[in-house]
Amino acid sequence: MVETTGGEPDDGAAEVLDRPLPDGVRRRVVQIVSDGFGGLTVAELPAQLRQYARFAPNRRAKFAGNAMAAALETDPLFRQRIAEKLREAQPELAGALDSGAPPPAADPLDVAAAAYVLRPTGWVKLVTAAGEEALRADAERADDESRAELERLREELAHARGQTKAETERLRTELESAKKEAESLHRKLRGALSDVKRGEAALRKLQGEMDTARAEGQAQVSAAESETRRLKARLSEAEAALEATRKAAREGRSVEDMRVRLLLDTVLDAAQGLRRELALPPVSVRPAETVDAVEPGRMTPKDIAARALSENDPAILDQLLALPQAHLVVDGYNVTKTGYPQMPLEKQRLRLLGQLSQLAAQSGAEVTCVFDGAELAAPVLLAPPRGVRVLFSKAGVTADELIRQLVRAEPPGRPVIVVSTDREVADGIAKAGARPVASVVLLKRFSRG
Repeated sequence: MVETTGGEPDDGAAEVLDRPLPDGVRRRVVQIVSDGFGGLTVAELPAQLRQYARFAPNRRAKFAGNAMAAALETDPLFRQRIAEKLREAQPELAGALDSGAPPPAADPLDVAAAAYVLRPTGWVKLVTAAGEEALRADAERADDESRAELERLREELAHARGQTKAETERLRTELESAKKEAESLHRKLRGALSDVKRGEAALRKLQGEMDTARAEGQAQVSAAESETRRLKARLSEAEAALEATRKAAREGRSVEDMRVRLLLDTVLDAAQGLRRELALPPVSVRPAETVDAVEPGRMTPKDIAARALSENDPAILDQLLALPQAHLVVDGYNVTKTGYPQMPLEKQRLRLLGQLSQLAAQSGAEVTCVFDGAELAAPVLLAPPRGVRVLFSKAGVTADELIRQLVRAEPPGRPVIVVSTDREVADGIAKAGARPVASVVLLKRFSRG
């Protein structure tokens, strides 16, 4: 038996609540347990609640509410300890409950929760009455909320009716306006139909006039064609007469022409017979060649360099290609990787060969383009453009070596121009008598068109 503060036995401990604890009372009970929880040692707590000993009161009420309510219901010693903490915290409320006269001004839920913890005589009635009071309060609150919601719905209905009425008036006004506009459009449509009918009548009149004019034109064309046929017949007669006159004149001249030609052939045959009889050789010397004088020397690629032009001026390349029988040899990849290295090799070759084809057509020079094929796994499939010879070096042979072979294959004195920026190639072909030109010069010549 749990003793009260007056030393009398607690008769309320034998009372049993025959229904679930109301929600409002349960929340207040959990709060009372949470508030008294902190005043107990860990050893004084039930085993299932010791893990919440360090929690703050609010966190205990949130996370351990069910466990605290269950411990309070099943552990009389724990309930007695919580009751002692409640008596210390609220002595007036505890004394009033012990005397059987709870304060009339107190919250029924607080009174019921305290009675549930303290278990005075008649605590079950207090808890039941508090639950019924809470239910009545909830019902009254729900009733008030329903009335407020009904009033709000009535106001919204009245507002919606007002808006509907205003919208109906607006639509009626718009309908009247639309009817007036439709009547106006009908009048305009009738006027437009009248205009269309007048236009159709005018069009029929114009078509009749056009048919008349077309008939008159056809008659005039027929008359003109008849006159043309008559004039063509007269022209044919005149041309036949003229041709007869010309034929007669040609026949008169043909006898004289035949006599002159016969005389000329006789003289030519006599001269040829005399030349064969005297065994005269063909004339190989002209009179001007017998005069003693100094002749000018022939221009070579080396003479071009002596002119007043920059080494990077594309005009030098034009002058070199203007030499008789000039041969232009191009180091292909050296030019493309100088001008447009970002493109794939296939597109580099096609672009360079197209430009070289235009240059060959403009200059008339022989053009050979050399590509390095030493590392190719298979021959490149390529249709060389008109005027450009395309060569790939063999396995183990570089493009530079192939260029030197081409220069050595040319006869001495022929103008050979090699386009390459490779200094070793330029020095080698210069010793062989060819003229080196930087790749940038050829690119400038292409850009000039």
